[in-house]
Amino acid sequence: MTHLLEVNNLVTRFYTEDGVVHAVNGISYTLDEGESLGIVGESGCGKSVGVLSLMRLIPSPPGRIEEGEVIFNERDLLSISEEQMRQIRGREIAMIFQDPMTSLNPVLTIGRQMTEALKLHLGMNNQQAQERAAEMLAMVGLVDAEQRLSDYPHQFSGGQRQRIMIAMGLSCNPSVIIADEPTTALDVTIQAQIVELVKQLQEMLGMAVIWITHDLGVVAGMVDRVAVMYAGYIIEKADVRELYYAPRHPYTLGLLQAMPQLETKGEHLASIDGLPPDLLQEPTFCPFHFRCPYVIDKCRDENPPLMDVGPDHQAACWRWQEIRTGMRFGEEL
Repeated sequence: MTHLLEVNNLVTRFYTEDGVVHAVNGISYTLDEGESLGIVGESGCGKSVGVLSLMRLIPSPPGRIEEGEVIFNERDLLSISEEQMRQIRGREIAMIFQDPMTSLNPVLTIGRQMTEALKLHLGMNNQQAQERAAEMLAMVGLVDAEQRLSDYPHQFSGGQRQRIMIAMGLSCNPSVIIADEPTTALDVTIQAQIVELVKQLQEMLGMAVIWITHDLGVVAGMVDRVAVMYAGYIIEKADVRELYYAPRHPYTLGLLQAMPQLETKGEHLASIDGLPPDLLQEPTFCPFHFRCPYVIDKCRDENPPLMDVGPDHQAACWRWQEIRTGMRFGEEL
């Protein structure tokens, strides 16, 4: 089966004065047309670096994509020229960034920023681009869209700016949209509106979505599959229902049990003690073993590969068969 996007063994390093940061360590995943994939993990685990690598937006120096391939529409994005890559960014693969205030140019109007890509990628003249920009702003729920094209970013609220970023990302009808924690800087009510908006637009336009987040609760109702990252590795991949009901990695179990739930009112939330490993050291051991209550000697000696633990379900844990649905994080096996 041919996938729309196929990431194979992607490795990204940062060369700093302190040493080599092993930011992304051989991650692989696929994305099909119209599918939604959630990439989940705590801050610093490599989620954003992974998608910035496939877009070839890693600053160099200090960053460098060391290995891997990113096959999109049968082309390796890591091998094509920079000019060819510029034609793909925004036109075929678009990205919604985490903080719209820093992603939007404060001294240019929204209309100027939206029409630039339309002229570049779709060859529109100024009037056509203005009409398309107003149409997209209306689609994402901004009132008086045509008049607001002449406004500047500071004249919009945080939620409105994020809607503008979504409109900009969708304006050229891309096949894939990458949403890099687009709800992080927003309050809970606006977060829910943005999540619902992206779901509606995906169904309407049929695009594929990669949703990057540290919050498993956000992706529960909006993605088909989930990849969980830790210390630059994907440590579990599964269908979203399978992952929530039958996690097979202790880190995934800990993330799920750290989520507030109505039925656990009055109970203490589970926590994952300790800190992630130092990424200056490439682990020859399980990177989670420092914090794992289920650790055995083999975990300290050998880094487990992703293993098949069920239909379309993989986990990188030597004791995956012993982790049971419903057990508490830290509970004795």
